[in-house]
Amino acid sequence: MSTTVIQHVLNRLRDIGVRHVFGVPGDYAFPVNDAIAQHPDIQWMGNCNELNAGYCADGYARVNGVGAVCTTYGVGELSAINAIAGAYTEHLPLFHLVGMPRMPAQAHRAIVHHTLGNGEFDLFQKLSGAVTCASAIMTPQNVAAETERLIAAALYHRRPVYMAFPADLAEMPVLGSAQPIPAPASDPAQLDAAVQAITDMLAGAKSACVLPGALTARSGLSTRLQRFLDATGMPFATMMADKGVLNEDQPAYAGMYDGNLMNESVRRFVEDSDVVFLVGALMNDFSSGAFTARLDPGRTIDIRHHHVSVDGMTYQSVEMKDLLEALADRLPQKKWQLPSAEVSRMAPVGGNGGDSITAENLYPRWENFLKPDDILVAETGTASMGMAFAKLPSGATFENQTLWGSIGWATPAALGAAVAAQDGRRVVLITGEGSHQLTAQEISQFGRYGLRPVVFVLNNHGYLIERLLCKQPDIAYNDLANWRYSELPKALGCDDWFTARVSTLAELDQAMDAAAKAGTGCYIEVMTDTYTAPPLANQMHDNSEKLYSA
Repeated sequence: MSTTVIQHVLNRLRDIGVRHVFGVPGDYAFPVNDAIAQHPDIQWMGNCNELNAGYCADGYARVNGVGAVCTTYGVGELSAINAIAGAYTEHLPLFHLVGMPRMPAQAHRAIVHHTLGNGEFDLFQKLSGAVTCASAIMTPQNVAAETERLIAAALYHRRPVYMAFPADLAEMPVLGSAQPIPAPASDPAQLDAAVQAITDMLAGAKSACVLPGALTARSGLSTRLQRFLDATGMPFATMMADKGVLNEDQPAYAGMYDGNLMNESVRRFVEDSDVVFLVGALMNDFSSGAFTARLDPGRTIDIRHHHVSVDGMTYQSVEMKDLLEALADRLPQKKWQLPSAEVSRMAPVGGNGGDSITAENLYPRWENFLKPDDILVAETGTASMGMAFAKLPSGATFENQTLWGSIGWATPAALGAAVAAQDGRRVVLITGEGSHQLTAQEISQFGRYGLRPVVFVLNNHGYLIERLLCKQPDIAYNDLANWRYSELPKALGCDDWFTARVSTLAELDQAMDAAAKAGTGCYIEVMTDTYTAPPLANQMHDNSEKLYSA
């Protein structure tokens, strides 16, 4: 039998590593939905809504390297567009598969459901153009070539792409063929010039520091970056958006750099270095300590995905992969100044068993709960601000939507990560109850698919990060409906899960011990006072007007 348009696309997505497609069905998308459900190597993963499906694909791509989400035309794709925008911002290659009305309806500009009633059928493709790096409406004639173009674009830019399928054309046989587009190689002359410029800058340097970035991990280059560090002996520090790119359990790790907001010794170590390497790192407001970071451009080497800047000179057509390999091979190893002290874990705070839970005794306990190779997904807000300063065990990663910062992202992103990591890696989700209320439905999908995360819901009676940043903390819009969070898993079909609601240290310790030993999913609601916040969140509160007025 001939391969259909949608079958061809799915086969190629399978070839590059997609094994699951998240989504919500719809009548225009039925041919696409059917093909996914019937594909021998790809599993349909149903979600509670399209926004959550996009978040799931985001989390999946962070672990798997690529992800895919499927929606119907108009209402479905627009529901998902916020998640697609987040993936665009966070450099994640997602494939957005959209089912469109049949071609006769489009040709006659028919007023059909899920449209604006104006006969325009390419409008939503145009809207998606702001948050994708490439798009196409797939036909039997163009699908072979367009599939290769879109795959190449997604992997080159590490951004989402948009693939639309008119319902009648999706089931037609493919006409023509095309070969995969190879990944770009560096221009040899530019690569050599960049290596020489970096060598010259380092020649007179007595100290150097590397700031590894998330784009390195998104490009699958963390191992090559580690090889560069091993070969040269350079130390590294980490910024908020980039935590977990490299293993923190090594002597070269200097700690978290967050401008002058936190860790003064780390700030001095980084900013006083003769040379600072930015490797796939973006200096956004959270990573730069609300723009308090002070890195001298004349002493900074900025390595991006496809170019590098050294002392004001940009070398184009230099691939990060090739440059890291060349530097590891050509730079001499040197006894660079290492951190004066090993980065320690958070100071444990005990207290009596009946004591209430505070930031000082909660975050060290969460840090100690993590084990090697865990995938920690932390919601944007106070939870991620606290856990960013935890020292991760070997192989553990930290996922946070630092730049886009869409509230509610973490719960479905953790689901996507868990689907991608069914190799024994444990997913630990830490979210505030305000964020959780947006997307808590996806807890049902963990149970549906037999996944076993550990979920901590931090209940501080409202939007704490908003309280800390706004002028009137107790204003009505920072309040929430009071949910019985610990009862949600059972209501959502997770009948065998361990659940608990804890408000004292004794209850917290007992619940965490049970979760560490459980063979099921776990869900722990952690009760704190309204203004219980980690140090960075309090710093943001104390300096918010000064920091953001600039």
